[in-house]
Amino acid sequence: MTGGKAAATGAGLSKRDERDPGVRLRLLASATELFNRKGYAGTTVREIVAAAGVSKPVLYYYFRNKEGIFLDLMREALSQFDALLRDSEQSEGSAPERLKTLAERMLGLFVAHIEVARLIYSLYYGPPQGAPAFDMDAYHIRFQEAVLRMVEGGIRRGEFRKGNAEDLSWAVIGAINMAMELHMCHPEKAMGREGVGRVLDVIFTGIATDNQRKRRAGTRGRKDRPKGDAR
Repeated sequence: MTGGKAAATGAGLSKRDERDPGVRLRLLASATELFNRKGYAGTTVREIVAAAGVSKPVLYYYFRNKEGIFLDLMREALSQFDALLRDSEQSEGSAPERLKTLAERMLGLFVAHIEVARLIYSLYYGPPQGAPAFDMDAYHIRFQEAVLRMVEGGIRRGEFRKGNAEDLSWAVIGAINMAMELHMCHPEKAMGREGVGRVLDVIFTGIATDNQRKRRAGTRGRKDRPKGDAR
């Protein structure tokens, strides 16, 4: 038997290692960096523990083996992603406001965990690396469904003009994906949260009803009016 908490206890795992949450985080960070640089198949347990500054039994205690540390990386990413979608859908405001909140939070999560995102992209779009099976399409499907529900709600409330909700949702998704991929591939051209918000404003203006367009124009006019102008 090569791993597991039982195998690790008393075999190189100190009480300090068992109590210190930083040890687990170091192992995850080291594995992420190595998987990105060498690929999943090219990375060994020995390299992960050496980079984290711990012994093999410590990795076995927290993750059992290399497959376990990879699956934990993926599960934690999906867990944070699910929480973000849930919070954004439950947030208050109009459909455009909620979609902008979703975009800003997604970009923030993406930037905060850019190395994990890079690993997901390399495994999803690149050649097979022998990594354990993981349903990465779940990320895309849940994202698409959440955006579609918000767009459909905007159409029902008259915030967006009537049309094919899927087509409208793809325009929103495209802007968010471009913001994330620019940050990863061309950081010198990154939009940032304000930039993706501006791009979404252009989209929302195009799909707004006439009444909403007039209302948005009136709001911008009041914001741009000099102080003291009582017109």
